[in-house]
Amino acid sequence: MTAYGFHASHEQVPPADLLQAVVRAEQAGFTAAMCSDHFSPWSVRQGESGFAWSWLGAALQATGLPFGVVNAPGQRYHPAIIAQAIGTLASMYPGRFWAALGTGEASNEHITGDPWPRKELRNQRLEESVQVIRKLLQGDEVSHEGLVTVDRARLWTLPTEPPPLLAAAVSTSTAKWCAGWADGLITVAAEEDHLRRMISTYKENGGRGKVCLQVHLSYAADEDRALRIAHDQWRTNVFAPPLCWDVDSADAFDQAAEHVPPEAMRQAVRVSSEPAQHAEWLNAYAGLGFDAIFLHHVGREQSEFIDVFGEKVLPQLEVSAL
Repeated sequence: MTAYGFHASHEQVPPADLLQAVVRAEQAGFTAAMCSDHFSPWSVRQGESGFAWSWLGAALQATGLPFGVVNAPGQRYHPAIIAQAIGTLASMYPGRFWAALGTGEASNEHITGDPWPRKELRNQRLEESVQVIRKLLQGDEVSHEGLVTVDRARLWTLPTEPPPLLAAAVSTSTAKWCAGWADGLITVAAEEDHLRRMISTYKENGGRGKVCLQVHLSYAADEDRALRIAHDQWRTNVFAPPLCWDVDSADAFDQAAEHVPPEAMRQAVRVSSEPAQHAEWLNAYAGLGFDAIFLHHVGREQSEFIDVFGEKVLPQLEVSAL
């Protein structure tokens, strides 16, 4: 069985509305939740970018769901500060919080004014950050000199048990690399053969913990409207790495996506007006072996998606707790 979670997109929905949406999702039968952690949206049309860590405290208090967040320590966030944020939430809500750590995107990280490193340096910086975060969550005093610098840091508020630190990965090479340090893996929907390779590569190289999937979808009662929603809100997300890592502003993403046609959205987003079709897609993903699947309706309005999926999609799935 698989946990089915609600993905809270801070780039698209005001935080107060997003809080109401995740409460509604729990009531509709979703058994987990996660959120993005952005400073900038992917498009000017999305128009939001609430602070994830403030919102997470409210969301954990307002629901009984387990929550995760995708975060990029090392540039915009010092790893000691992320360790403190993780430790505080995990101490307040034991067993309900996890963080997935990745190398980030220039659109969020450039705000520090520091150069945007090439990918191999970002990987090295992330690995150093993970080591720092782990040691701090274990109660150690940490000093470190490298791509990140830490001077005698210690967390005074600690959880009873350190929460899982997952890896965020989209390629098999990253899945192989992160298997050495991660407590689990989260990736994004792609061709089934690629997803099988992601899971097998991670596990065959010693990867432990849960494997999770984020699925971008667009639902509306009318097929054309579902496609229009996807095209309006998510056409800046059809680009493969490294472009999506290196473009540094919402305006630049909009310019890059100016000529993306509506039908191209079906390559990046599961678009359908039929609940049964969405259930079929999700059952296929679950069959690959994912422990949790997080659903991101790419529209800004979430209520119709939550209600319909609670009534007509989740009952067609084998839903478990996370």
